[in-house]
Amino acid sequence: MVNIAVLGYGTVGSGVVEVINTNGARINQRVGDEISIKYVLDLRDFPGDPIQDKLVHDFEVIINDPDVQIVVEVMGGIEPAYTFVKRSLQAGKSVATSNKALVAKHGAELLSIARDHHINFLFEASVGGGIPIIRPLNSSMTADEIEEITGILNGTTNYMLSKMFYEGADYGEVLKEAQAKGYAERNPEADVEGYDACRKIAILSSLISGQQVDFEDIHTEGITKITKEDMLYAKTMGMTIKLLAMSKRSGDHLNAIVAPYMLHKEHPLYSVNGVFNAIFVHGNVLGDAMFYGSGAGKLPTASAVVADVVDEAKHLNRNIMTMWKSDKLNLQPISDTRKRFFVRIQGNADAMKAHLESRFGPVEIIKAEGLAEEFGFVTEVMAEGEYEKYAAEFPSIVHMIRVEG
Repeated sequence: MVNIAVLGYGTVGSGVVEVINTNGARINQRVGDEISIKYVLDLRDFPGDPIQDKLVHDFEVIINDPDVQIVVEVMGGIEPAYTFVKRSLQAGKSVATSNKALVAKHGAELLSIARDHHINFLFEASVGGGIPIIRPLNSSMTADEIEEITGILNGTTNYMLSKMFYEGADYGEVLKEAQAKGYAERNPEADVEGYDACRKIAILSSLISGQQVDFEDIHTEGITKITKEDMLYAKTMGMTIKLLAMSKRSGDHLNAIVAPYMLHKEHPLYSVNGVFNAIFVHGNVLGDAMFYGSGAGKLPTASAVVADVVDEAKHLNRNIMTMWKSDKLNLQPISDTRKRFFVRIQGNADAMKAHLESRFGPVEIIKAEGLAEEFGFVTEVMAEGEYEKYAAEFPSIVHMIRVEG
């Protein structure tokens, strides 16, 4: 029997218990042993719930029980999750977590402790919810140099942008609707400002580079400035707007960004709508691969956590996870990265085109129906720092959105 303890009985924690109870026979068959939930840690009581018999309020009960071999951390946040996870690993207990903030900040250290104790620290559910991406990068694609990972990694913002695009709704409307449906929190900042996606791409960047990528170093923009007018231009151009989390190699450097992008219909992420997530990966040997599915939600996330538990139960005394060093990777400055830009600007296109091209080079003028006081233009590929320098000369610029592909 393999005994596990679940830290936190919220949405994901209760989902983990449900998955194990529902699919226990199949899970045990795949492990070759019986998975048993011995403890659930939570500050609350749950009268009437069968879990009450296994509920404990003191972490010391779990850490001091040698029969507990695997700890599932689904509390969220940094503390006390970090302390509990670190102590569990030091006590020789493998850990599975869905906690992206924890992995992004302390992943290198926790992976190192797990390796030293011949156990595992696994975190499939921390990126993409139920979509498998950590495991493929850790095992199936280890022969490749990963040159690009670009993903729609936040279901809330993807739902909101999809509604804005297809229904012509404005940001405020779709945010209220997302909150009413439970897709967005009452305080939606982590989603709409891009912080959630930033932590996820930091984890993926650390994994493919083998060094610590600090999420604080990743240029991050959310969707709060996207308007229905922006969507009108996108439709005019046969494009859409998505919040992308992107990590790319450029020569010897890695650059990473989270920001809204305009995508052509040919782009593999163009048709990813609603609360779904997708992750595009390009390897130098494999070429292109795509991972698509439910990026959040109770049971999809819990499914990924339990898959890690299964892996850990099958490898109780053998470390299987790829490491990354705690040495910090210095990302390529965003000012040096090169891309195209879509720009909305007030004024007359015919009168301003020559002046714009004297700064930005050849531009494509875009006019959207019903927007008489302004127009848009698309630049050719240029350095972001160069764009910023010239954009400062045009105070009538309304908004800029990067163009992918």
